[in-house]
Amino acid sequence: MSTPKELETKFWKALKSDRTVMLGLEGHSDEHPRPMTAQIDGDKGPIWFFTAKDTELAEELSGIEQALFTFASKDHDVFATVHGRLSLSNDRDMIERLWNRYVAAWFEGGKDDPNLALLRFDAEHAEIWLDESSLFAGIKMLLGADPKKEYQDKTAEVTLKEAH
Repeated sequence: MSTPKELETKFWKALKSDRTVMLGLEGHSDEHPRPMTAQIDGDKGPIWFFTAKDTELAEELSGIEQALFTFASKDHDVFATVHGRLSLSNDRDMIERLWNRYVAAWFEGGKDDPNLALLRFDAEHAEIWLDESSLFAGIKMLLGADPKKEYQDKTAEVTLKEAH
């Protein structure tokens, strides 16, 4: 049996490992999420994304915007929809800290590339699902286990915003 706190812990662990999300703005004319690589500073964020200033996502940002991302871990056992606030950041220390060869491959001018943008996502709340489908789960169903009952402790709404 999983508690909401345990689901949240599994989510953060999976996100730090698998990092690809589909990120988009809420309530904008261009609401199509895009694949982005999440980088987490600390245990629970904020979550950072490198992008180019001339992308539709960066151009749509006017201050702090409501955004969301969806996530599926590589082994498909953790899924989440995460809501929060997205903003452009000029935090040079964070650019320095998060910079790596994969990011560098996208920006010819390196950390000082004039088209480099850093996005900050402050997670507020999420719905997290665990899918522990396995041979063992299939056997349990064959033996009469109710899949709805088995699944009820594998999903939770969690608050991700840090209390201040």
